[in-house]
Amino acid sequence: QVQLVESGGGLVQTGGSLRLSCAASGLIFSINNMGWYRQAPGNQRELVAATTTGGGTNYADSVKGRFTISRDYAKNTVYLQMNGLKPEDTAVYYCKASITTMTRARIDYWGQGTQVTVSS
Repeated sequence: QVQLVESGGGLVQTGGSLRLSCAASGLIFSINNMGWYRQAPGNQRELVAATTTGGGTNYADSVKGRFTISRDYAKNTVYLQMNGLKPEDTAVYYCKASITTMTRARIDYWGQGTQVTVSS
């Protein structure tokens, strides 16, 4: 079993900052990549930022220059530092991890989601 536990969401004013964390635990052989997605009411879930297997990063155009994704490989944790938050960033943020389990199965896992609300 693998679990992703997210934390760090909340309510913030426009221009404020939040830092999301997502820690993976369980029967993990390796973590291939990790990322953050978000879903606002009435919208599809969309990629916000992700790390790649080669150590690179990808960002949605709407968050470039404001959000930063990082990983702590020793702690199996991914972070999302969000600065300059805007009301349109309001959404439920989900962590996703592509994990190779101890049985060598490669499975995508999702966190439970954490609400981010930006007030104008």
